Amino acid sequence: MTTTADPVPMLDTAASWAELAHELEPAVLAVLRSGRWVLGETVARFEREVAAVLDVPHAIGVASGTDALQLALMALDVRPGDEVVTTPFTFFATASTIARLGAVPVFADVREDDLLLDVERVESVIGPRTRVVLPVHLYGQCVDPVAFADLAHRRGIALLEDAAQAIGGARAGVMAGSLGALAAFSFYPTKNLGAAGDGGLVTTRDADLAERVRCLREHGARDRYHHLEIGLNSRLDAVQAAILSVRLRHLAAWNAARDRVARTYDTLLGEAGLLERVRPLARAAGGVHVWHQYVVRVPRREDVRDALHRAGIGCAVYYPVPLHLQPCFAHLGGQPGDLPVAERAAAEVLALPIHPGLRTEEQERVVATLAGVLGD
Repeated sequence: MTTTADPVPMLDTAASWAELAHELEPAVLAVLRSGRWVLGETVARFEREVAAVLDVPHAIGVASGTDALQLALMALDVRPGDEVVTTPFTFFATASTIARLGAVPVFADVREDDLLLDVERVESVIGPRTRVVLPVHLYGQCVDPVAFADLAHRRGIALLEDAAQAIGGARAGVMAGSLGALAAFSFYPTKNLGAAGDGGLVTTRDADLAERVRCLREHGARDRYHHLEIGLNSRLDAVQAAILSVRLRHLAAWNAARDRVARTYDTLLGEAGLLERVRPLARAAGGVHVWHQYVVRVPRREDVRDALHRAGIGCAVYYPVPLHLQPCFAHLGGQPGDLPVAERAAAEVLALPIHPGLRTEEQERVVATLAGVLGD
Protein backbone atom coordinates (compact mmCIF):
# COMPACT_ATOMS: atom_id res chain seq x y z
CA MET A 1 0.00 0.00 0.00
CA THR A 2 1.25 3.49 -0.81
CA THR A 3 1.63 5.74 2.25
CA THR A 4 -0.21 9.04 2.63
CA ALA A 5 2.37 10.34 5.13
CA ASP A 6 4.76 13.09 4.14
CA PRO A 7 7.72 11.74 2.15
CA VAL A 8 11.13 11.24 3.73
CA PRO A 9 13.58 12.41 1.06
CA MET A 10 17.21 11.44 0.78
CA LEU A 11 18.03 15.15 0.62
CA ASP A 12 16.04 18.36 0.20
CA THR A 13 18.25 20.87 -1.60
CA ALA A 14 15.50 23.51 -1.68
CA ALA A 15 15.16 23.34 2.10
CA SER A 16 18.92 23.57 2.54
CA TRP A 17 18.92 26.76 0.47
CA ALA A 18 15.99 28.24 2.40
CA GLU A 19 17.75 27.59 5.70
CA LEU A 20 20.58 29.97 4.74
CA ALA A 21 18.82 32.22 2.23
CA HIS A 22 19.49 35.27 4.40
CA GLU A 23 23.24 34.63 3.96
CA LEU A 24 23.33 33.09 0.50
CA GLU A 25 21.24 35.54 -1.47
CA PRO A 26 23.23 38.67 -0.51
CA ALA A 27 26.47 36.79 -1.25
CA VAL A 28 25.29 35.79 -4.72
CA LEU A 29 23.91 39.25 -5.47
CA ALA A 30 27.22 40.84 -4.49
CA VAL A 31 29.05 38.68 -7.03
CA LEU A 32 26.54 39.41 -9.78
CA ARG A 33 26.83 43.14 -9.15
CA SER A 34 30.64 42.97 -9.15
CA GLY A 35 30.79 41.75 -12.76
CA ARG A 36 33.68 39.41 -11.82
CA TRP A 37 32.07 36.03 -12.32
CA VAL A 38 35.01 33.71 -13.09
CA LEU A 39 37.87 33.26 -10.59
CA GLY A 40 38.80 36.60 -8.99
CA GLU A 41 38.93 37.47 -5.30
CA THR A 42 35.70 35.64 -4.42
CA VAL A 43 37.21 32.37 -5.58
CA ALA A 44 40.62 33.14 -4.04
CA ARG A 45 38.95 33.88 -0.70
CA PHE A 46 37.07 30.58 -0.73
CA GLU A 47 40.28 28.74 -1.64
CA ARG A 48 42.02 30.24 1.40
CA GLU A 49 39.09 29.45 3.68
CA VAL A 50 38.72 25.84 2.62
CA ALA A 51 42.49 25.26 2.73
CA ALA A 52 42.47 26.34 6.37
CA VAL A 53 39.59 23.98 7.20
CA LEU A 54 41.32 21.06 5.44
CA ASP A 55 44.73 21.80 6.99
CA VAL A 56 46.51 22.14 3.63
CA PRO A 57 48.51 25.07 2.24
CA HIS A 58 47.06 24.91 -1.28
CA ALA A 59 43.47 24.56 -2.51
CA ILE A 60 42.55 25.17 -6.15
CA GLY A 61 38.93 25.60 -7.16
CA VAL A 62 37.87 23.87 -10.39
CA ALA A 63 34.68 23.25 -12.33
CA SER A 64 33.71 19.82 -10.95
CA GLY A 65 34.86 16.88 -8.90
CA THR A 66 35.51 14.94 -12.09
CA ASP A 67 37.77 17.72 -13.35
CA ALA A 68 39.53 17.77 -9.98
CA LEU A 69 40.47 14.12 -10.46
CA GLN A 70 41.55 14.63 -14.05
CA LEU A 71 43.64 17.71 -13.30
CA ALA A 72 45.33 15.94 -10.39
CA LEU A 73 46.22 12.98 -12.61
CA MET A 74 47.54 15.36 -15.26
CA ALA A 75 49.64 17.20 -12.66
CA LEU A 76 51.14 13.83 -11.68
CA ASP A 77 52.13 13.27 -15.34
CA VAL A 78 49.90 10.23 -15.82
CA ARG A 79 50.27 9.32 -19.48
CA PRO A 80 48.99 6.73 -21.96
CA GLY A 81 49.98 3.24 -20.90
CA ASP A 82 50.54 4.14 -17.25
CA GLU A 83 48.56 2.21 -14.67
CA VAL A 84 46.57 3.69 -11.79
CA VAL A 85 45.40 1.28 -9.09
CA THR A 86 42.00 2.10 -7.64
CA THR A 87 38.79 0.62 -6.27
CA PRO A 88 36.03 -0.96 -8.37
CA PHE A 89 33.45 0.17 -5.82
CA THR A 90 33.07 3.89 -6.38
CA PHE A 91 31.50 6.46 -8.67
CA PHE A 92 32.39 6.12 -12.35
CA ALA A 93 34.52 9.29 -12.50
CA THR A 94 37.23 7.76 -10.33
CA ALA A 95 38.14 5.41 -13.17
CA SER A 96 36.89 7.33 -16.21
CA THR A 97 39.38 10.14 -15.58
CA ILE A 98 42.20 7.61 -15.67
CA ALA A 99 41.00 6.14 -18.95
CA ARG A 100 40.43 9.56 -20.50
CA LEU A 101 44.18 10.18 -20.25
CA GLY A 102 44.93 6.92 -22.05
CA ALA A 103 46.08 5.32 -18.80
CA VAL A 104 44.80 2.00 -17.49
CA PRO A 105 42.65 1.68 -14.37
CA VAL A 106 43.71 -1.41 -12.43
CA PHE A 107 41.11 -2.51 -9.91
CA ALA A 108 41.88 -4.03 -6.52
CA ASP A 109 39.14 -5.44 -4.33
CA VAL A 110 37.71 -3.74 -1.27
CA ARG A 111 37.52 -4.76 2.37
CA GLU A 112 34.54 -6.82 3.48
CA ASP A 113 33.72 -4.81 6.59
CA ASP A 114 33.84 -1.19 5.37
CA LEU A 115 34.11 -1.50 1.55
CA LEU A 116 37.20 0.72 1.48
CA LEU A 117 40.05 -0.13 -0.86
CA ASP A 118 42.12 -3.01 0.56
CA VAL A 119 45.76 -1.92 0.81
CA GLU A 120 47.04 -5.52 0.68
CA ARG A 121 45.16 -6.22 -2.52
CA VAL A 122 46.48 -2.95 -3.94
CA GLU A 123 50.03 -4.08 -3.30
CA SER A 124 49.36 -7.39 -4.99
CA VAL A 125 48.46 -5.70 -8.31
CA ILE A 126 51.18 -3.04 -8.41
CA GLY A 127 53.40 -3.56 -11.43
CA PRO A 128 56.20 -1.84 -13.31
CA ARG A 129 53.77 0.54 -15.06
CA THR A 130 51.95 1.59 -11.88
CA ARG A 131 52.29 5.34 -11.44
CA VAL A 132 49.54 6.26 -8.95
CA VAL A 133 47.41 4.64 -6.26
CA LEU A 134 43.97 6.26 -6.04
CA PRO A 135 41.98 5.28 -2.92
CA VAL A 136 38.46 6.61 -2.34
CA HIS A 137 37.23 7.88 1.02
CA LEU A 138 33.90 6.12 0.66
CA TYR A 139 30.55 7.38 2.01
CA GLY A 140 32.37 9.85 4.28
CA GLN A 141 34.88 7.45 5.87
CA CYS A 142 38.60 7.78 5.18
CA VAL A 143 40.94 4.97 4.22
CA ASP A 144 43.74 4.08 6.63
CA PRO A 145 46.29 6.88 6.12
CA VAL A 146 49.15 5.03 7.79
CA ALA A 147 48.81 1.95 5.59
CA PHE A 148 48.47 3.88 2.33
CA ALA A 149 51.25 6.35 3.12
CA ASP A 150 53.55 3.46 3.95
CA LEU A 151 52.66 1.68 0.72
CA ALA A 152 53.25 4.76 -1.41
CA HIS A 153 56.58 5.45 0.28
CA ARG A 154 57.87 1.87 0.02
CA ARG A 155 56.88 1.46 -3.60
CA GLY A 156 57.78 4.96 -4.77
CA ILE A 157 54.27 5.60 -6.12
CA ALA A 158 52.23 8.79 -5.93
CA LEU A 159 49.10 8.77 -3.77
CA LEU A 160 46.02 10.63 -5.02
CA GLU A 161 42.96 10.81 -2.76
CA ASP A 162 39.43 10.79 -4.12
CA ALA A 163 37.94 12.76 -1.24
CA ALA A 164 34.74 13.75 -3.06
CA GLN A 165 32.55 12.19 -0.35
CA ALA A 166 34.59 13.04 2.73
CA ILE A 167 35.11 16.77 3.22
CA GLY A 168 35.79 17.36 6.90
CA GLY A 169 36.56 13.70 7.52
CA ALA A 170 39.72 12.40 9.17
CA ARG A 171 41.41 9.23 10.37
CA ALA A 172 44.38 8.75 12.67
CA GLY A 173 44.60 12.53 12.91
CA VAL A 174 44.97 12.98 9.14
CA MET A 175 42.36 15.14 7.42
CA ALA A 176 40.84 13.96 4.15
CA GLY A 177 42.67 15.86 1.43
CA SER A 178 45.95 16.18 3.30
CA LEU A 179 47.31 12.64 2.93
CA GLY A 180 48.37 12.19 -0.68
CA ALA A 181 50.41 14.17 -3.15
CA LEU A 182 47.07 15.58 -4.30
CA ALA A 183 43.41 15.15 -3.45
CA ALA A 184 40.16 15.80 -5.30
CA PHE A 185 36.88 17.06 -3.82
CA SER A 186 33.43 17.51 -5.32
CA PHE A 187 30.89 20.23 -4.54
CA TYR A 188 28.01 18.60 -6.41
CA PRO A 189 24.77 19.73 -4.70
CA THR A 190 24.24 16.42 -2.87
CA LYS A 191 27.66 16.51 -1.18
CA ASN A 192 28.11 17.51 2.47
CA LEU A 193 29.42 20.83 1.17
CA GLY A 194 27.37 21.38 -1.95
CA ALA A 195 27.25 24.19 -4.46
CA ALA A 196 24.20 25.29 -6.46
CA GLY A 197 25.57 23.37 -9.43
CA ASP A 198 28.90 21.77 -10.20
CA GLY A 199 32.19 22.62 -8.54
CA GLY A 200 35.34 20.91 -7.39
CA LEU A 201 38.64 21.37 -5.59
CA VAL A 202 42.19 20.06 -5.75
CA THR A 203 44.32 20.19 -2.61
CA THR A 204 48.03 19.60 -2.12
CA ARG A 205 50.94 20.36 0.19
CA ASP A 206 53.30 20.76 -2.75
CA ALA A 207 53.64 24.31 -4.08
CA ASP A 208 54.89 23.15 -7.49
CA LEU A 209 51.95 20.77 -7.94
CA ALA A 210 49.55 23.52 -6.87
CA GLU A 211 50.97 25.91 -9.44
CA ARG A 212 50.70 23.26 -12.14
CA VAL A 213 47.04 22.58 -11.33
CA ARG A 214 46.33 26.32 -11.47
CA CYS A 215 47.96 26.42 -14.89
CA LEU A 216 46.18 23.31 -16.15
CA ARG A 217 42.74 24.59 -15.10
CA GLU A 218 43.20 27.57 -17.45
CA HIS A 219 44.08 25.79 -20.70
CA GLY A 220 47.66 25.21 -19.54
CA ALA A 221 48.42 28.95 -19.44
CA ARG A 222 50.14 30.89 -16.69
CA ASP A 223 49.93 34.11 -18.68
CA ARG A 224 46.98 34.79 -20.96
CA TYR A 225 47.47 33.42 -24.49
CA HIS A 226 50.80 31.78 -23.55
CA HIS A 227 50.18 28.06 -23.14
CA LEU A 228 52.83 25.87 -21.55
CA GLU A 229 50.85 22.67 -22.09
CA ILE A 230 47.40 21.48 -23.09
CA GLY A 231 45.11 21.84 -20.12
CA LEU A 232 41.38 22.16 -19.46
CA ASN A 233 38.89 24.97 -19.15
CA SER A 234 38.00 24.17 -15.56
CA ARG A 235 37.58 27.18 -13.32
CA LEU A 236 35.34 27.47 -10.29
CA ASP A 237 32.99 30.35 -10.99
CA ALA A 238 32.62 33.13 -8.47
CA VAL A 239 28.90 32.61 -7.78
CA GLN A 240 29.57 29.03 -6.69
CA ALA A 241 32.57 30.15 -4.62
CA ALA A 242 30.42 32.73 -2.82
CA ILE A 243 27.81 30.07 -2.03
CA LEU A 244 30.49 27.65 -0.84
CA SER A 245 32.08 30.27 1.42
CA VAL A 246 28.76 30.74 3.19
CA ARG A 247 28.09 27.05 3.48
CA LEU A 248 31.63 26.24 4.59
CA ARG A 249 30.96 28.11 7.82
CA HIS A 250 28.23 25.59 8.63
CA LEU A 251 30.03 22.42 7.51
CA ALA A 252 31.28 21.31 10.94
CA ALA A 253 27.81 21.65 12.46
CA TRP A 254 26.21 19.83 9.54
CA ASN A 255 28.72 16.98 9.77
CA ALA A 256 28.09 16.71 13.51
CA ALA A 257 24.34 16.54 12.82
CA ARG A 258 24.92 13.78 10.28
CA ASP A 259 26.85 11.86 12.93
CA ARG A 260 23.92 12.17 15.34
CA VAL A 261 21.57 10.89 12.64
CA ALA A 262 23.85 7.91 11.99
CA ARG A 263 24.04 7.06 15.69
CA THR A 264 20.26 7.27 15.94
CA TYR A 265 19.95 4.79 13.08
CA ASP A 266 22.32 2.46 14.93
CA THR A 267 20.17 2.66 18.05
CA LEU A 268 16.86 2.24 16.24
CA LEU A 269 18.08 -0.71 14.20
CA GLY A 270 19.36 -2.36 17.36
CA GLU A 271 16.11 -1.78 19.25
CA ALA A 272 14.17 -3.25 16.31
CA GLY A 273 16.35 -6.38 16.33
CA LEU A 274 17.41 -5.74 12.73
CA LEU A 275 21.20 -5.63 12.97
CA GLU A 276 21.59 -9.20 11.73
CA ARG A 277 19.66 -8.37 8.54
CA VAL A 278 20.32 -4.66 8.12
CA ARG A 279 24.08 -4.43 8.53
CA PRO A 280 25.75 -1.03 8.77
CA LEU A 281 29.31 -0.81 7.52
CA ALA A 282 32.18 -0.95 10.01
CA ARG A 283 33.69 2.32 11.23
CA ALA A 284 37.29 2.90 12.17
CA ALA A 285 37.89 3.63 15.85
CA GLY A 286 38.98 7.20 16.41
CA GLY A 287 38.12 8.34 12.91
CA VAL A 288 35.93 11.30 11.97
CA HIS A 289 33.25 9.85 9.71
CA VAL A 290 31.24 12.62 8.01
CA TRP A 291 28.41 10.39 6.78
CA HIS A 292 27.94 11.48 3.21
CA GLN A 293 25.79 8.35 3.09
CA TYR A 294 24.46 5.96 5.72
CA VAL A 295 24.82 2.65 3.89
CA VAL A 296 23.63 -0.75 5.06
CA ARG A 297 23.80 -4.19 3.51
CA VAL A 298 20.50 -6.00 3.25
CA PRO A 299 19.18 -9.27 1.83
CA ARG A 300 16.52 -9.03 -0.89
CA ARG A 301 17.72 -5.54 -1.64
CA GLU A 302 15.25 -4.84 -4.45
CA ASP A 303 12.29 -5.86 -2.27
CA VAL A 304 13.54 -3.57 0.48
CA ARG A 305 14.07 -0.67 -1.89
CA ASP A 306 10.61 -1.10 -3.38
CA ALA A 307 9.01 -1.17 0.08
CA LEU A 308 10.77 2.04 1.09
CA HIS A 309 9.72 3.77 -2.10
CA ARG A 310 6.09 2.70 -1.62
CA ALA A 311 6.26 4.20 1.85
CA GLY A 312 7.49 7.50 0.42
CA ILE A 313 10.99 7.02 1.79
CA GLY A 314 13.98 7.94 -0.30
CA CYS A 315 16.82 5.47 -0.70
CA ALA A 316 19.48 4.76 -3.30
CA VAL A 317 22.05 2.20 -4.38
CA TYR A 318 25.66 3.36 -4.43
CA TYR A 319 26.82 1.39 -6.49
CA PRO A 320 24.91 -1.33 -8.38
CA VAL A 321 27.62 -2.34 -10.87
CA PRO A 322 31.30 -2.50 -9.88
CA LEU A 323 33.56 -0.70 -12.30
CA HIS A 324 35.45 -3.77 -13.54
CA LEU A 325 32.12 -5.07 -14.91
CA GLN A 326 31.03 -1.83 -16.61
CA PRO A 327 30.60 -2.31 -20.38
CA CYS A 328 32.98 0.55 -21.20
CA PHE A 329 35.79 -1.27 -19.38
CA ALA A 330 35.14 -4.67 -21.00
CA HIS A 331 38.40 -4.35 -22.94
CA LEU A 332 40.26 -4.63 -19.63
CA GLY A 333 39.05 -8.22 -19.31
CA GLY A 334 37.20 -8.04 -16.00
CA GLN A 335 34.92 -10.99 -15.33
CA PRO A 336 32.30 -11.82 -12.72
CA GLY A 337 34.05 -13.37 -9.75
CA ASP A 338 37.29 -11.43 -10.20
CA LEU A 339 36.59 -9.04 -7.32
CA PRO A 340 34.08 -10.90 -5.18
CA VAL A 341 33.83 -8.50 -2.24
CA ALA A 342 32.89 -5.55 -4.48
CA GLU A 343 30.48 -7.74 -6.43
CA ARG A 344 28.68 -8.92 -3.30
CA ALA A 345 28.48 -5.37 -2.02
CA ALA A 346 26.96 -4.17 -5.28
CA ALA A 347 24.10 -6.63 -4.77
CA GLU A 348 23.46 -5.71 -1.12
CA VAL A 349 24.16 -2.03 -0.38
CA LEU A 350 21.38 0.45 0.25
CA ALA A 351 21.75 4.08 1.32
CA LEU A 352 19.10 5.34 3.74
CA PRO A 353 18.07 9.00 4.10
CA ILE A 354 20.66 11.07 5.91
CA HIS A 355 21.00 14.83 6.06
CA PRO A 356 21.38 17.38 8.87
CA GLY A 357 17.67 18.16 9.06
CA LEU A 358 16.43 14.56 9.26
CA ARG A 359 14.11 14.16 12.26
CA THR A 360 14.08 11.19 14.64
CA GLU A 361 10.44 10.45 13.83
CA GLU A 362 11.37 10.22 10.15
CA GLN A 363 14.14 7.76 10.99
CA GLU A 364 11.65 5.75 13.03
CA ARG A 365 9.48 5.47 9.90
CA VAL A 366 12.47 4.26 7.91
CA VAL A 367 13.31 1.58 10.46
CA ALA A 368 9.67 0.52 10.89
CA THR A 369 9.41 0.03 7.14
CA LEU A 370 12.60 -2.03 7.12
CA ALA A 371 11.20 -4.15 9.93
CA GLY A 372 7.98 -4.64 8.01
CA VAL A 373 9.72 -6.06 4.98
CA LEU A 374 12.55 -7.94 6.72
CA GLY A 375 11.02 -8.83 10.09
CA ASP A 376 10.12 -12.35 11.09
